[in-house]
Amino acid sequence: MTRVFSSPAELLTAVGEHLGNSDWLEVDQTRINQFADATGDHQWIHVDPVRSANGPFGTCVAHGYLTLSLVNLFLPQIIDVQGISMGVNVGCDRIRFPAPVPVGSRLRGSGELLSAEKLKGGVQSVVRVTVEIEGGDRPACVVDTISRYFPE
Repeated sequence: MTRVFSSPAELLTAVGEHLGNSDWLEVDQTRINQFADATGDHQWIHVDPVRSANGPFGTCVAHGYLTLSLVNLFLPQIIDVQGISMGVNVGCDRIRFPAPVPVGSRLRGSGELLSAEKLKGGVQSVVRVTVEIEGGDRPACVVDTISRYFPE
């Protein structure tokens, strides 16, 4: 369920709170292959099911950067800041990939508001997104996303 904030200023009162979870998304071989085509990273552990079956993971695994890119899909499902003229992705801090994502895995994002501060003309927030693997004991990715929101 999406956590809705009526304005950027409302973020200032929610620091330290869990924001919720995104929907689950299956990472299939087609998505992995399309990411390989988009980035030119055709390493066999990602795109060769026959060779990967005998490799270190026993199957193809998603690229770490594919997993990271899904944060862009998950974040708007976790947090919705209303009353803005625009929101801007400023970047990320502390990106980690604790566990591989085997093909066919289901992932979701879980968000926590680490910080929010007033800036000239807006609010900057840091949301830690943990990309969970359904049934897994370690996350696929943990990243601190930095966004700026400018009121209408």
